[in-house]
Amino acid sequence: MKHGHQAGAGHHAQHKKEAELRLVAWEITRNCNLNCVHCRAAATMGPYEGELDTKACLTLLDQIAEVGQPIVILTGGEPLLRPDIFEVASYGTSKGLRMVMAVNGTLVTPETAVKMAESGIKRISISIDGATKEVHDNFRGVPGAFEGAMSGIKLAKAAGIEFQVNTTITQRNIDQIPHILKLAEDLGAAALHIFLLVPTGRGKYIATEGIDAETYEKTLNWFYDQREKTKLQLKATCAPHYYRILRQRAKEEGKTVTFDTHGLDAVTRGCLGGTGFCFVSHTGVVQPCGFLDLNSGNITEDSFVNVWKNSEVFKNLRNYSLYTGKCGACEYKGVCGGCRARAYEATNGDYLSEEPLCTYSPAGMAL
Repeated sequence: MKHGHQAGAGHHAQHKKEAELRLVAWEITRNCNLNCVHCRAAATMGPYEGELDTKACLTLLDQIAEVGQPIVILTGGEPLLRPDIFEVASYGTSKGLRMVMAVNGTLVTPETAVKMAESGIKRISISIDGATKEVHDNFRGVPGAFEGAMSGIKLAKAAGIEFQVNTTITQRNIDQIPHILKLAEDLGAAALHIFLLVPTGRGKYIATEGIDAETYEKTLNWFYDQREKTKLQLKATCAPHYYRILRQRAKEEGKTVTFDTHGLDAVTRGCLGGTGFCFVSHTGVVQPCGFLDLNSGNITEDSFVNVWKNSEVFKNLRNYSLYTGKCGACEYKGVCGGCRARAYEATNGDYLSEEPLCTYSPAGMAL
């Protein structure tokens, strides 16, 4: 069933359609060699108990391929710390899955770059949270992280692998964003993906560094303005309001919004948690996303196919008529949906409530 890519084309809820799996973020290990201030996994050097073994990893890929042909993001921790990472990547590629990898760059060597390319890794993402060594290393908690990222980018390019820059926006680095965009252009990146801080994992401890709703709106409008000024593909993640802004601005400018709905930069709908996207933890727990800590099933006890199709949490997330508060009343809920993880954190557990960081007043709601 392929027509799920129309989801969000209008303002009507699309929950009657079968959810099309587009992206799986798989925390293949929680081990990491960095110590980033905002880390969702609060990852450090392990070992961590209960990590899926190679056989379980290959079985998971079989089951993901039964659901569809999504992009599978091998993430962590730091995926290059897994000795079987290229075996897993090659297997996913052989199943017709588009395998990509989120690395910090510091462990990319000429040898690993070639192995990545050989295993079918089409793109890597490297996080750059400051346009200078000082800002980035401060954010990443390790001196030399910036140089490591630059080196990883250079080696990936030499091996013919495209790369994107991921940036998490907080008060600490918001003034850096135009400079990071320029740096990404200069480095020859394919894309810049910005992430708005979600207060989970270590991010909770810097939740006070999150930007407020007004700054958020301003930043996303600035990001929209860059679309015609840069060759980079731009995507906002954990920033569902961007998909409302896209439509509002296009309407103001008398433009038709056209969307590329496939590929890593697919601009589809705001919050994809449980609708077009899911997260699998290092122990096999399936969640709507890495920031929404809701155990929706475990692939060591159940099949991925069954969890994706029948998890109660996922079914609720796909039924936009269950959303409450401002999000429930909003005419953009089919294209934005609000960040379910921020709603969950703000209400101590109600993942269907309104997104706390939104300035928009729905047309039909008396406030």
